[in-house]
Amino acid sequence: MTYSEQLKPWCIVRDIPNQENIVVKRFRRRDDAVAYLQVLRQSGRDIAFKILFK
Repeated sequence: MTYSEQLKPWCIVRDIPNQENIVVKRFRRRDDAVAYLQVLRQSGRDIAFKILFK
């Protein structure tokens, strides 16, 4: 894990069946990640996202 990744431990990942998760965006604070996740879900796409702490 790089230093810049350590500064932003909260990340939103796209859940892809039968593959690894793809990191969409990283955040320093959980509140920012939750707000961004809400925006992604409101976009109307049927793509599964989740928040992880790495």
